[in-house]
Amino acid sequence: MIVKKYLVSNMNEAMNRIRYELGRDAVIINQRKIRRKGLRGFFSPKVLEVTAAIDNKEKINKPVEESINAIKNVLKNKDVDKKEEVQRQAKVQPKIESNIIKENTVEREVKEEKRVLYGKDIFAQLDNTVKENNYLIKEMQDMKKMISNLSEVAVASSESKKSFTEKLLENSDLNKSIIRKIEKIVDENTKDIEDKEKVKEAICDIVPVSHDDIKGVVALVGPTGVGKTTTIAKLAGRLALIEKKKVGLITVDTYRIGAIEQLSTYASIMSIPFKSVFSIKEMEAALESMKDCEIILLDTTGRSSKNIMQIAELNAFVQKANSKNVFLVISATTKNRDIESIIEGYKTLNYTNVIITKLDETTTYGSILNILNSANKPLSFVTTGQNVPDDFKSITKEEVAKLVLGEETIC
Repeated sequence: MIVKKYLVSNMNEAMNRIRYELGRDAVIINQRKIRRKGLRGFFSPKVLEVTAAIDNKEKINKPVEESINAIKNVLKNKDVDKKEEVQRQAKVQPKIESNIIKENTVEREVKEEKRVLYGKDIFAQLDNTVKENNYLIKEMQDMKKMISNLSEVAVASSESKKSFTEKLLENSDLNKSIIRKIEKIVDENTKDIEDKEKVKEAICDIVPVSHDDIKGVVALVGPTGVGKTTTIAKLAGRLALIEKKKVGLITVDTYRIGAIEQLSTYASIMSIPFKSVFSIKEMEAALESMKDCEIILLDTTGRSSKNIMQIAELNAFVQKANSKNVFLVISATTKNRDIESIIEGYKTLNYTNVIITKLDETTTYGSILNILNSANKPLSFVTTGQNVPDDFKSITKEEVAKLVLGEETIC
């Protein structure tokens, strides 16, 4: 096998040179952009290095090789003839000037004949190469068009295979497994596959909600940044100001700057007792001081679900508070993969309910179903803004279904 490398400005130039030097049977085995060697190459644009190969040396452009051999034979014969002529003339007319003139004449004739013979072959070869390249370009264009048409057909076929339910929910950011679950319920309950109301009913069937009264110690847990402190202030306001219950507020969120001051201010406005604790022993004292309260809300530090030690520390406070209601707080803007990680990481806290925050910060609400499906716990409340205590509400299954289907929106 013969392998040659070509430095060219573009693939067209490479094809012309490869066809000319190696013939039509040559194949391109590699191409890459490189800089030429030396200082000049460093400051010059990159060139294309194309590596081509051919199986047999005899296959290298036989017409050109034969033409070159013919030229060599002609030139060799002419060189001999001309040299003999010069020597003969030198005997008859031994002037140096005359010899020089004749030799120059011979050289010019040889060069002219060589140029004519060699040029004809080159132009013929170039003409063939151009024709071949035009044919290849046309074939490539036809192939590109065929692939484009096949892609369009495949997309159209894929779209046509989607069910009514899948098309209805495809922009809601719902997990595929939940869409399949909804489809199954719809198919079992109706023969009309394009019944939107049946889809809504199917969503209601898989959405667990809970509106049970809150009693005793209620702990709010969850990752950082989901709005636990603001949420617990809203919950305290709802219970103390609207439902007129006696509420106490405890925080163990001593890591975040301003958390204690923020809750202390809310508690002062709502006229409810407030304590911040730094240890298990202080937790005991705080609970004892609020033993007359109907409900004690426990605000906790945001912890990474992947940090086992931090979750264990948080669990110690929750266990000491003897909380029967542990609410997992998670944002509606959380990515699907992160939802799975958070749900799994907080399982050791044995949360009983879910609060979904920041519904006002998203335009699709499939994450509600994704969260509830992963947690397998009922939804108790949602938050829809920053206002305390207004942007906080319990939600029905029907409202969740309308949000997911885009029939309702927040803000």
